[in-house]
Amino acid sequence: MSYMLNTLIVLLTVAGMEAFAWFAHKYIMHGWGWAWHRSHHEPHDSPERTGWFEKNDLYAVVFAGVAIALIALGTAGRYPLQWIGAGMTAYGFLYFLAHDGLVHQRWPFRYVPRRGYLKRLYQAHRMHHAVQGKDGCVSFGFLVAPPVSTLKRQLRELHDGPLKRDEDS
Repeated sequence: MSYMLNTLIVLLTVAGMEAFAWFAHKYIMHGWGWAWHRSHHEPHDSPERTGWFEKNDLYAVVFAGVAIALIALGTAGRYPLQWIGAGMTAYGFLYFLAHDGLVHQRWPFRYVPRRGYLKRLYQAHRMHHAVQGKDGCVSFGFLVAPPVSTLKRQLRELHDGPLKRDEDS
């Protein structure tokens, strides 16, 4: 097959993964899969989070397993599965850079963006974590973020006004 078609399949898979990730984050991770995702919303010193890893990282292991299986099936002759698996892998790498690294600072260095797309992505996910628990959150995407003004309005609507911080936090 042509390189152009394979590249298109990878790029479409990356875009499709963002849509799938939004859905999975909102309806699975903040739904019946909260038992794994809860660790991601807990403070760093909570019993849910021990060491560098958190239970939420199991989602990455599952998705990596699916990507590996697709690549293996594709290289065994089931075209275009290897390119779909490659797109999933590319998305996973972008997720690791943007979400784990940029937003949650799970790298050995710190960088907080001051403008542009990365700042909006950073602020949107921080607003996602402004709510305690699994309900009433906004911004479920990882690489695409609505405008901050939209998210602020959504939070006010969901919580009948501005969020109030706990006195002891």
